[in-house]
Amino acid sequence: MLGSGSQREVQDFMLTRYACYLIAQNGDPKKDEIAFAQSYFAVQTRKIELIEERLHQLLRIESRDRLRASEKQLSKNIYQRGVDERGFGRIRSKGDQALFGGLSTEQMKQRLGIKSGALADFLPTLTIAAKNLATEMTNHNVEQKDLRGEEGITAEHVQNNTSVRGMLRQRGIKPEELPPAEDIKKVERKVAKDEKQLQEKSQRLPKEKDS
Repeated sequence: MLGSGSQREVQDFMLTRYACYLIAQNGDPKKDEIAFAQSYFAVQTRKIELIEERLHQLLRIESRDRLRASEKQLSKNIYQRGVDERGFGRIRSKGDQALFGGLSTEQMKQRLGIKSGALADFLPTLTIAAKNLATEMTNHNVEQKDLRGEEGITAEHVQNNTSVRGMLRQRGIKPEELPPAEDIKKVERKVAKDEKQLQEKSQRLPKEKDS
């Protein structure tokens, strides 16, 4: 028994973040410290979820931008080789048909419930990247082999999309069976709005005074 005014030395422990989380989750929420800890970890978990969601959004936007650029380059390449805008549309459609296992662009839009807008705007990141890879391969070979005319360029684009599809199928992925994603235009507006709000908040922060 300790005498009056005496103190007992208490051993101190350093816990990992995960250990703190387990203690908080299994503690009695009626105690203020446990309730606070549970609330803290809930907020932090949600923050991580939002960050991950934002990263996925930015990755999809970046992939869509790359596809736009590669398709723009393909349009330029084939125009210089005797193919007009309608021909470009037919070539791209034939490529889609090869990538999606025989389903045309319009059939894919119906399958995914797309009422308006480009098919690529509603595709998941993986499928957008697949389309971009096939298009970049077509651009490369059109330039390197100096392919000319709609027929030859179509055959090249179909072959490249078929090859990309084959690669996906080896990994058990059928691009036509992947679910649609949110309209990329809505995602772009959402990200732009978030960035604007973040910028406005940062401007309202007190500025550091000069020493």
